[in-house]
Amino acid sequence: MKIEVDVEQFARDIKAGKSIGGADGALGSLIKQLTETALAAEIDSHLAQDLSNNRKNGYASKTMKSDHGEFKLEVPRDRNGNFEPEIVKKNQTSMTSEIEDKMLSLYAHGNSYDQIREFIEDFYGVGFSKGAITAVTDKIIPMLEEWKIRPLEAVYPFVFLDAIHYKVREDGRYISKAFYTVLGVGIDGKKEILGLYLNQSEGAKFWLQVLTDLNNRGVEDILIACVDGLKGFPEAINSVFPQAEVQLCIVHQIRNSLRYVGSSHQKQFAHELKAVYQAFTVEEAELELDKLEEKWGKKYPIVFTSWRNKWENLTVYLVLPLWYKFHADIRKVIYTTNIIESVHRQFRSLTKTKGAFPNDSSLLKLLFIGIQKAQKKWTMPIRNWSLTISQLSIEFKGRLDDALKL
Repeated sequence: MKIEVDVEQFARDIKAGKSIGGADGALGSLIKQLTETALAAEIDSHLAQDLSNNRKNGYASKTMKSDHGEFKLEVPRDRNGNFEPEIVKKNQTSMTSEIEDKMLSLYAHGNSYDQIREFIEDFYGVGFSKGAITAVTDKIIPMLEEWKIRPLEAVYPFVFLDAIHYKVREDGRYISKAFYTVLGVGIDGKKEILGLYLNQSEGAKFWLQVLTDLNNRGVEDILIACVDGLKGFPEAINSVFPQAEVQLCIVHQIRNSLRYVGSSHQKQFAHELKAVYQAFTVEEAELELDKLEEKWGKKYPIVFTSWRNKWENLTVYLVLPLWYKFHADIRKVIYTTNIIESVHRQFRSLTKTKGAFPNDSSLLKLLFIGIQKAQKKWTMPIRNWSLTISQLSIEFKGRLDDALKL
């Protein structure tokens, strides 16, 4: 249904010197027209579906507030009193941002600007250009900038760092950029995205800038940092947080290893590798790796060279004395970056309709609003957190005392 409004009156108001926006702007009267026309269509539809002898029964007047001032709205009534308007609820007195909120909600679900425009036009009968929708979504940017510099907690038991890549237009061409995600698990066991960063490539040098930013925003200590196998990453972390234990992601290591294993042997090799990373002590893990190397070492020497070179950071979760007491769920959280990869899956779901982005801002604001949506669901601590934090307080003696108020 298309809403008909007196656009000519709107034009006359502009020609007469009225501003478009503001408390007494021309948009105020236009909003009133749009709303009352929509309400008239709503009651007609309601009465058409009512099998009783129900009919219109005048109007109720109420004062509405909008971004462009107050106006008197005439709301139609029916004789039976069962008409419930959708566009303006019975107790609603403000229309400041209803359509904008709807646009942002659609945007947060990964809808394209064309899809948003079609929905708003179908539902509200009002057409918006791509530029107008962009202006609405750009209101996210100040929120994003404020969020990026917000203070953080002094201590995070776990921090997960990983990157995802997107195509972004720059200097007239599309290039791949690395989007850096930092996810922390706080003292309360709840997940939180600590920061979003964008750079032309993923490297330890830029990660150093990311870690320095976390430090500048109040992070003084990280107990365990979980990362992929990027060269120089552990050194970058320890240069800013010297006491942090750096655990390399076992899943990344397995994937990299299988790239050098013949396709006919991959399934068997992956199965036998479980004995290494599912061991309960580092000594047991070393013994299982020795057995595996004795069987496969001559055929795939590069795989075992990689495991030996990274062994110290691959086995952090085994070296610490209390790790073997951890519940299996917590051990898996520690030795993989699955927790952050699940966030990246949500990002991909949001951006799947976008082949590329016209600029950095368009990418950042979409992912930021996606994060806000995701974090609303992160209301509970990760599983077995009470046991985990008590063990961490013993293992990392004194480093959690202030945060736990011990």
